[in-house]
Amino acid sequence: MLPEHAPFSPEQRSAAASLLQGLTPGQRLWLAGYLSAESGSETAAATPSASPLLVLYGTESGNAEALADLTAKQAKKRGFKPSVKNMADLSPADLAKAGKLLVIVSTWGDGDPPESATGFYNGLMQEKVDLSGVSFSVCALGDTSYEQFCKTGKDIDARLEALGAKRTTPRKDCDVDYDEDHAAWLDEALSSFGPAVAAPAAPAVAIPVAGEAFGKKNPFPSEMLEKVLLNGEGSQKETWHYELSLEGSGMSYLPGDALAVVPLNAPDMVEGVLKAAKLKGTEKVSLKGGDEKVLADALREDFEITVLSKAVLKKLQAVAKSERLEGLLADDAKDQLKDYLWGRWVADALAEFAPKGVSADELVGILRKLPPRLYSIASSPLAHPDEVHLTVASVRYEAHGLQRKGVASTFLADLVETGQQVRVYTHVNKNFRLPDSDDTPIIMVGPGTGIAPFRAFVEHRAETGAKGDSWLIFGDQRYTYDFLYQLEWQDHLSNGALNRLDVAFSRDQPEKVYVQDKMRENAAELFAWLEKGAHFYVCGDASRMAHDVNEALIGIIEAEGKRSREEAEAYVEGLRKSKRYQRDVY
Repeated sequence: MLPEHAPFSPEQRSAAASLLQGLTPGQRLWLAGYLSAESGSETAAATPSASPLLVLYGTESGNAEALADLTAKQAKKRGFKPSVKNMADLSPADLAKAGKLLVIVSTWGDGDPPESATGFYNGLMQEKVDLSGVSFSVCALGDTSYEQFCKTGKDIDARLEALGAKRTTPRKDCDVDYDEDHAAWLDEALSSFGPAVAAPAAPAVAIPVAGEAFGKKNPFPSEMLEKVLLNGEGSQKETWHYELSLEGSGMSYLPGDALAVVPLNAPDMVEGVLKAAKLKGTEKVSLKGGDEKVLADALREDFEITVLSKAVLKKLQAVAKSERLEGLLADDAKDQLKDYLWGRWVADALAEFAPKGVSADELVGILRKLPPRLYSIASSPLAHPDEVHLTVASVRYEAHGLQRKGVASTFLADLVETGQQVRVYTHVNKNFRLPDSDDTPIIMVGPGTGIAPFRAFVEHRAETGAKGDSWLIFGDQRYTYDFLYQLEWQDHLSNGALNRLDVAFSRDQPEKVYVQDKMRENAAELFAWLEKGAHFYVCGDASRMAHDVNEALIGIIEAEGKRSREEAEAYVEGLRKSKRYQRDVY
């Protein structure tokens, strides 16, 4: 029963208590958020003079969008009247009317803007727009393991100032562990805009919540239900199919979303770092938030101990004072630094530049938080209730005479057996979605593990009885060993969920054949599908495949549509803007 001083009649208190007792923790959190939003919307309506604020975001995986929504909620609480816009939906000229502007944008790969923000970014860099009436601040998301850390945010920040906008607070550059940095930036940025019209405080509604909902801040301990090696004996690849339980998690997903896996570092990785640092592992260290932990456990559970980056080397240099490392970090040694970083781990740098070792506190001060790894979900929730499936290639290679391996991919392959648990949470990807209409045809291009979301797409359409045609173009090395989910595709061809399948096995003939070659072989049909309204999807390697597929697509439109190169590029850009060309590349 709610307390007697709650602003309800006895009947209302009884009804509310009865309702709350029947809700799950996740449902209670949702209800709390809904009531808060309803209260906020009433407040906004009552304060029409609240100061307008544009929250502009550019996102690839959804992180910047989520932070933009959070920014708007906090701004509304501070009395602002925020609107949230995707860079894909605005032109640079639209910013002139913004007044107050907060920008949250990620950098993709090695310095590129998010795909959906490319048009806006290019326009902003080239167009002459008077932004002298705009006050702004930028929050840049990135990954310090890349050389061009936060480049897109840095570029936009500088360009806004060059076009006359007034920067009210310095740009904040955030690494993969961005929550605290974003919160600090937001507080400072909102304060810098001066007082907004304060909204009257809504009456507090105490809603009891039994436990924290599962999600990014509270990953779900998922049971490994099944793991199957997909490659045949004799393959040069190691691709696994994993089935994980979501029963009791309260989490949901849609085809196109990703699953975040929170890995643990392998024992041999931990031992390598301890050996290089001349430490035993029994030392106590303090973590963020003040918690204490045994060093070996912290290295296994909390820190990124493999990936070597310029940011890590700079922190190491502050401790090691190495002349050789100082030279590598010099501005005129970028090529040498790039060569050094390839294939080397943190332990290698410790051994070379700090041969006498470092203290436990110095070691954890050099390292960054172990980030989760995102994998495209390979299942439909309709076909596999309370489960989520992944298609993951184990990363193993040799560099500098030593065997190397990927942290998360080999964590799943080597350290997690059926029946054991993996910490996970679902990650929404609104930029990779099936068409709204089941009647719309789709073309899917996915070599290797890029097949994952398309397994989800086809399963989902099979479950919904979609009438739209589906065409899959898949590629890998060899037909005999590497035809991932072959029997499933044959079943879908039989039941009509998949209408066409073209395959490219690069090493089954003297001349290599790739998915883009299959696109060109079927250029007339592919263009005809596009003309009929088909959506075009690509998933897989960003460094080469995605570029080659994009070039093949432009060439097909150019040839089959009798268009110039510029007109074909405009056609493709139109597909992007209408969300008929979507990519999930990594």
